[in-house]
Amino acid sequence: MITNLYVKNLALIDEIEIEFSNGLNILTGETGAGKSIILGSINLALGNKATSDIIGHYGESGLVEVTFSVDDNKAKELATYDIYPENNELTISRRIMEGRSVIKINGETVSNSVVKKITALLIDIHGQHDHQSLLYKATHLEFLDRYAKNEISDIKTRLKAAYKDFKSSENKLAEFTISEEERLRNISFLQYEIDEIEAADIKDNEDIELEALYRRILNSKKITEEIDYISKNICDDNNCAGNEISRALLSLNRITEYDENLVPLYNELADIENLFNDFNRDLKSYMNEIDFDDRIFDTTEKRLDKLNGLKAKHGGSLDSVKEALITSKEKLDFYKEYEDNLKLAEEAYNNNYDKLMDLCQKLSFLRKKSAKNLEADITKALLDLNFSQVKFEIRFTQTERPSDNGFDEAEYLISLNPGEDLKPLSKIASGGELSRIMLGLKSVLAGKDDIDTLIFDEIDTGISGRTAQKVSEKMALIAKKHQVICITHLPQIASMADTHFLIEKNVMDNTTRTTIHKLNAEEIITELSRMLGGTEINGIVYDNAKEMKRQADELKKMSV
Repeated sequence: MITNLYVKNLALIDEIEIEFSNGLNILTGETGAGKSIILGSINLALGNKATSDIIGHYGESGLVEVTFSVDDNKAKELATYDIYPENNELTISRRIMEGRSVIKINGETVSNSVVKKITALLIDIHGQHDHQSLLYKATHLEFLDRYAKNEISDIKTRLKAAYKDFKSSENKLAEFTISEEERLRNISFLQYEIDEIEAADIKDNEDIELEALYRRILNSKKITEEIDYISKNICDDNNCAGNEISRALLSLNRITEYDENLVPLYNELADIENLFNDFNRDLKSYMNEIDFDDRIFDTTEKRLDKLNGLKAKHGGSLDSVKEALITSKEKLDFYKEYEDNLKLAEEAYNNNYDKLMDLCQKLSFLRKKSAKNLEADITKALLDLNFSQVKFEIRFTQTERPSDNGFDEAEYLISLNPGEDLKPLSKIASGGELSRIMLGLKSVLAGKDDIDTLIFDEIDTGISGRTAQKVSEKMALIAKKHQVICITHLPQIASMADTHFLIEKNVMDNTTRTTIHKLNAEEIITELSRMLGGTEINGIVYDNAKEMKRQADELKKMSV
C-alpha cells in the first residue's frame, strides 16, 4: 500500500506531504482546487509522461516521491526485477527538470520501463476516462485473464514458449522458396567460393607477414643506400671504428696498473667494444640478406593480391574469410540436402503448430469456464450498483491465426432493461453506466488480484441519488481488503471515508497554491455539508451531513 506521498514544486503545489492509511482514503475539494494534480503526481512517479508546464514556480525542478509498504510475498516478486525493498518499504522518486527527468527506486536510478513493470504489481489506477476502455474488445480479454489468472497462468507461460517455437519453425520453412534452377545455381556458386578459399591455403597472420616483407622489398634500394652509408662510416678500409676502440682498450689496459680508478672505465670500454662487434656482425648479416631479386618481389605481390581479393569479398580480414568458408560449406550442405531439409522443416512446423493449437484449445476451455463465473460475479456486482435488472454475457470468437495469447477474442454483452436483447457495451451503455460497470468489474477483480492499492479518479462521473449511495457502499466494501484512494465530488462516497483529505486552492503572497490536509471529525462534517449544500451551509445542511456520516459508519460496521 502507499504510505506516503511527497510532492514539491509541481503545478500549483509548493510542497505537500500526505500520509495515506489503510481502507478508504477520500480526497475532496472545490472544482479547480487541484485534486487531479495529487493523483497526477503519483502517475508521474510511476513513469507517466511529464508535460513541459508541470514544473511549478518555486524552483527549476519538480519532485515527487511515493513510498510503498510491501509484504514478503510482494518483495519476492519485486526481486525478479532486481528490486529489493528496504525494511519492507519501497520509495519511487522522480525529479523533473526542463527536458528530462530522473527516476530512482530506493535511491538507485532506474529506467521508465522497470518502474512501469514493478508498479503493475503494486497499484491499479483508474483514471477519469479509463471506463472508455470497456468500449474496446481488446481490453475485455485482458480483464478476463486477470480474473482467471490462477487458473491459466501456467498454460499461458507454456503457450508463449510454444508460440516462439512455432514462429521459429514458420520462419525456417519460409526459407524454402527457391526453384530447382536457383538451387543448382546456388550450389555451383558456393562450390566455386569454397574451392577458391581452400585453394588459397591461408596461414594464420600470413597477410601481416607478407605486407611487412612487401614493404621491405619495395624500399630495399633506400634501405641498401642507408646501410652502406652506415657501414662506411663505422668501418671502411682506411678507418675502422672497431680497430680504434680496440687500440684504445689496449692503451687503457696498460695504465690501469698505475691507477685502479681506471678499471671501471676499462670495463665500460670493453662492453662498448663487444656491443660494437655484435652490431657490426648483425649489420653485415642483414646486408647479405637484403638482396631481394625480382622473382621474390613478384611472388610476394601476387600472393598479397590474392589474399586481399579474398578479404575484400569476405569481410575484410583473413578470419572473416575463414568464417565465410564455414558458412559456405553449411549453405552448400543445405542446398545439396534441400529436399530432406524441406521435409524436416515441414515436420517441425506441423508439430509445433499442433502443439500450439492444442494449448490454444486448452486455454480457450479454461477461459470459457472462468467466463461463466465472471459473468455471475459481474452480474451480482452490477445489481449491487443499482442496476435493477441486468444480464451480462461474455461471447467468444476465434481469430484467424493463433498468437502467443491464444486464438480467443472476447466481447462483453449486456442488457440493462427487461426484455432488452444483449448488445455490446459500446451500443448500449452511457458514460455513467460505463463508469459503474467498470467499478463493478474492478470490485470483482479486487477479490482476485493481489494488488494492494486501487486508485479511482472520479469514478462517480454521471451518477447521483440512490445510485451514488450504492457506489459508495461498493467502494467501502472494496476498501475492506484493499487500500483505496479516491477523488470524488459526491458526499455519499465521501461519507464512507476511513481517512478524508481536503484539497484547497489558496492565494498567499499573491501566489496561488494548492494545499491538502487531513480532516478531523468535525471538519469532515463541515466538508460533507459543503458538498451537500454548496457555499451556504445552514443548520439543516449540517445536520444532514452529520446524519449521512453516522449512517455511513453504521453501514461499514454492518459489512464487517
